[in-house]
Formats: sequence, structure tokens, C-alpha cells
Amino acid sequence: MSLLFSPLKIRELQFKNRIFVSPMCQYSAVNGVPNSWHFVHLGSRAVGGSSLVIAEATGVSPEARISPADTGLWSQAQVEAFKPITKFILEHGSVPGVQLAHAGRKASTPPPGVKGRKVEASEGGWQPVAPSALAFSEGSWVPREMTLEDIDRCVEQFATAAKNALAAGFQVAELHMAHGYLLHEFLSPLANQRRDAYGGSLENRMRLPLRVAEAVRKLWPASWPVLVRISATDWVEGGWDVESSVVLCTALKSIGIEFIDCSTGGVVPSAKIPVGPGYQVPMAAEIRKKTGMLVGAVGLITKPEQAEKILAEGEADAVLLARELLRDPYWPLHAAKRLGVDLAWPIQYERAKD
Repeated sequence: MSLLFSPLKIRELQFKNRIFVSPMCQYSAVNGVPNSWHFVHLGSRAVGGSSLVIAEATGVSPEARISPADTGLWSQAQVEAFKPITKFILEHGSVPGVQLAHAGRKASTPPPGVKGRKVEASEGGWQPVAPSALAFSEGSWVPREMTLEDIDRCVEQFATAAKNALAAGFQVAELHMAHGYLLHEFLSPLANQRRDAYGGSLENRMRLPLRVAEAVRKLWPASWPVLVRISATDWVEGGWDVESSVVLCTALKSIGIEFIDCSTGGVVPSAKIPVGPGYQVPMAAEIRKKTGMLVGAVGLITKPEQAEKILAEGEADAVLLARELLRDPYWPLHAAKRLGVDLAWPIQYERAKD
């Protein structure tokens, strides 16, 4: 029996295998509205056999987007555009999920292939907000420090986006607390230099992320899970680290979060990250061991045997694939064959199975 192709149940939601599609920005939306590109991109991964298909980092407000070409969930037009996508994913045996996000100081940046480190207001950009008025890098926007009113509004925006996600047909919400975006910025002392109730101590720096998680968990159906993606370490001395991540995850567990999507880095450009196959798996394993939570491993997981070994050794409960699923949307179908699992193919493609 293959663990990779064994089912996983979180709350009352059943996932047919342990292969999840990691959220990947497509930079193809207009006014936050997904289109036929997103339909094909996400739908293909459902047809390809992944059990959970998570849509890209989706802005909870216009200024929460990484770039002007990102999707959003603040308007009814966006809800209506997502509905046929989630319907198709469900029809093909996968679970539709969405990553709700606020880019913080890394907002208003150009999509790949466009020069520059920021999108000027004259070009449809905006001044980002952040816990502190610290730019991500030279040439980036200097963000406006958030007021207490801004912080309260941010919680409300995540809650509204979650309601819109439900209306759009999503069954899983993932909260983005990683990669140097807003909620990670509040967590990391490298980006958060506030001196009020949202800065300084670990307890204070966790306050906004936990408020967001609690707000979304309360309104999400009790039978469906809310996931959280974290950066388990900043890879910088004096930054966010695995020990802090364990404290955060324990707090998230207490408010009903069962699954941690474990990534790393992104809060500062100077971090020296030892990138290699499975390089983030040890952090996932430690969080799983110390919190008892379900954990997903991500980061250069490319081979079926590698994914199977991660699960067999108890380092994670699922794997999230990104680039490998860009290369091959049907990776799960091919992986099953490599691992000796007789997985059913879509009837339309069955002639290519053998």
C-alpha cells in the first residue's frame, strides 16, 4: 500500500490522496477576477489527480494583492468568476481550496517579466501597508505603518473574503502567514518594530495572525478545515525561527486549525537559504512532532519515491507540489504508476494509461 495514495480526512472532509496543489500565482487576473486561464490551470490539476487544488494567493482587498494581476475575493464579480472553477474541480474528484492573503509591504509589485521593484500609482499601483514603515528591499515601496484601525479592518477583510470564498464554492481556506507577506511581517521581528500591542514580544507579534485565524475559523463550516501556511524560519539570525513556529502552531491548534502548510523564508532578501531537495521537510517534521498537528511538506519535492518516503518516515501527512505540477499537471497519475498503484484515469484519457 502506498501512503501517498492513501486517503486523508481532516474534520469531515475526505481527501482521496496526500498530493496537494500548492497555491501558485498566475498573474493573469484583471481587477482581481479569475478567467479562462485560471479555469484551465486549476482544472487541469484536478483532472491530473491531485486531491486538493489550492488557488493562488488571493487578495482580501485590492491593496492586499501582490501585483495588480492577482486574483481577489472582495467583490461579487470575483465570486461569480470562481464558481465554475470550483464546480469543475469538485466534478473531477478533487477538493477546491483558496489561499487568502494580504501582501503587506510586498504589495504593488510588477508581475514576472515586467522590470522594476514596484508598480507606481500612475501605473495602477498603490502604497502598501505593513506593521512598520520598513521597505522590503532597496527600490521597493516604503510601506505606511498600519494604524490600529487598519489592523481591525484587516481582520474584517479576511473574514469577508472567507465568506466570499464559501459563496464561490471553496471547501478549504488556507491563510497565508508565510513568505514575507503581511501576517508573516507581523510575526517576524525583522519586519515588525512596533511598540504597541502588536509588536515587541512574541505574544504581541502573534496577535494579528491569531485574530485573523480565529475570525476565519469561526465562520468557516465546522465540517471543513482551515489550513495555515507558515514560514517556519526566516533563515536569518534574530528572525522568526522554528521554536517560535511551534508556539504559533500550538496557539493556532487551540482555536481549531488542524493543518500547517510548512514553508520557509521570504521576509528579507538577504537570507541565505540552503535550497535542495526536501530542504524544508525537517521543519515540517519538527512542528508535527512537537504540536501533534497535521503537517504538509513543500519545497523541491519532485519524485514519487521521495514523497512516499517523507510520509512513510512520519515527517509529514501530505505533500504540496508547485513547480513539479507546473511541469506536469498529471504528476499524480504518473506517480501512481511508478509506485505500483492502479489509479483510475479520467475516462477521456484512459487510452493513454498503459
